[in-house]
Amino acid sequence: MKKALGLEGIVATETELSHVDGQRGELIYHGYSADWLATNHSFEKVVYLLWNGHLPTQEEANQFRAAWVSNRSLSPFLHRLLEELPREMEMMDVLRTVVSAQAGGDKFWPPRWEQGLSLLAKIPAIIAYRYHFLKGNPYPKERSDLSHAAYFLYLLQGIEPNPAHVRALDAYFVLTVEHGLNASTFAARVVSSTRSDIFSCVTAAIGAMKGPLHGGAPSEVAGMLDEIHEPSQAGQWIRNRILAGEKLMGFGHRIYKTQDPRAQALRQVAKELAGKEERFQLALEVERVALDVLQELKPGRNLYTNVEYYASAVLGAVKLPRELYTPTFTASRIAGWCAHIFEQAKMDRIIRPQSEYIGPQLKNKNQSL
Repeated sequence: MKKALGLEGIVATETELSHVDGQRGELIYHGYSADWLATNHSFEKVVYLLWNGHLPTQEEANQFRAAWVSNRSLSPFLHRLLEELPREMEMMDVLRTVVSAQAGGDKFWPPRWEQGLSLLAKIPAIIAYRYHFLKGNPYPKERSDLSHAAYFLYLLQGIEPNPAHVRALDAYFVLTVEHGLNASTFAARVVSSTRSDIFSCVTAAIGAMKGPLHGGAPSEVAGMLDEIHEPSQAGQWIRNRILAGEKLMGFGHRIYKTQDPRAQALRQVAKELAGKEERFQLALEVERVALDVLQELKPGRNLYTNVEYYASAVLGAVKLPRELYTPTFTASRIAGWCAHIFEQAKMDRIIRPQSEYIGPQLKNKNQSL
């Protein structure tokens, strides 16, 4: 009997939140395809869908947005904490610490959507405040008229966000908000299953997201695009990489055995904005060449572009610092974690898998006590 090490292929729970079909290349959020949602709805409405099971009416959307905006501000305590943490701490460590620090005095169980919204709404401010503090830059004045994506860009850059950049980042947020029982989501559900508080659940998820096997791939794709630099150099660079036996970042996926629907949606965004952003032009050309070379050198392998490839293109095009790629992923996925935390709390059953013992057999069986 084949062992499912790492729980691969094991069904650990039931969920109404999302369905990942790797064979058909589909990603569904509560009955809607993720790529359709990215084209037709904002990140805020998709979060409402995940948390409530249906897309909001206009009145519901307005009320949800008002609650979202009212939770954006950081307390003086959080400002002091962000300034006093060691300067060498990476941003994911900062997020983990600051999220955990918000738990004091709040109701323990069950988790409430107001708590999730408070965490989600504050993530852009936490990242931006810490970033500007380390750089010695002034922190931009708070605003209430911007979407989650636009506010994130405004806080980091201190200027009116470029509409094309907002469009691209919002699509990225929608397409990365939820993806089944991945490592960070599973971590959040395990902690939630113990009846622990939402802050502990999200802290655990951030710890999992920090790992380079989970949240770090777009940064590696960015390095590849930087090295290629010009479309004319793509063919030889990619060929040399593959012939040397090295992995081509941004191609192939553990789950999807056909087109990654998230990559397809972000590719469409890249095509729409390619005339305005050189990074998108480069990404589109490198992808075309890479797929041709992969087909030639690795026939039959079904290696397609994955979401990390175009995530890197989007985050680079909107001028985000590379050290903020994984924190930006977190600014989206935290909404999906919260959806799973709420769902797990309703199930109210502890997650407790078993392990198979492969250590030494009992050595003192016949010895007297």
